[in-house]
Amino acid sequence: MLVREVMSQPPVTVNDTATIKTAIMLFERHDVSAMPVIDAAGHLTGVISEADVIREMVMPDQRVHEKPVHLSALPLHTVVADVMSTHPITVPSEAELATAAELMTTTAVKSLPVLHRHRLVGVISRRDIIRVLARTDERIEADIDELFRQTGYDWLVEVREGVAVIDGPVVESEQGLAQTLASSVPGIVAIRFATSRSQGPPWPSTPRSSPH
Repeated sequence: MLVREVMSQPPVTVNDTATIKTAIMLFERHDVSAMPVIDAAGHLTGVISEADVIREMVMPDQRVHEKPVHLSALPLHTVVADVMSTHPITVPSEAELATAAELMTTTAVKSLPVLHRHRLVGVISRRDIIRVLARTDERIEADIDELFRQTGYDWLVEVREGVAVIDGPVVESEQGLAQTLASSVPGIVAIRFATSRSQGPPWPSTPRSSPH
């Protein structure tokens, strides 16, 4: 799957001159944990996260301090540009979804701005990927069946736990085509062929309970 097929669009963005309070309201309204930051021309200039605003805006509670804590009249930083990350990690819209997933897991960021020809076109988040992986086996199987039908093949497919077992294609070229088609379906996690004996059991093994 490609990033552009899964990303949220249009992206929820905030202007770099907006107040931090404005960013907080956008987080709440759209239920997102991070947003791309754009300038007046619409160019990506950074990313602001919930952590950025929490660090700046949560005041100490005087009730738990023996001595009063000095508070300035205003927060030190008041606009988005003051607290945003200025070197956002991005991903191209035509990148594989696996690439975006690896970026998010290796960098610990929860979402990535998606660019097409240097233009912001969407956001891909961990939640977007989970939504894809949560699709039912029945829906995945039906989508693969439809793709095979549209391409003129009467191959059979059964899906369990996101793993597709395809029966029909024998020669390598046909298996390559079947794999290309099936791998484009949201929610698929692995592909096996019923005619191949070298891939092990067709379904994920289920742990058995230990005897008492």
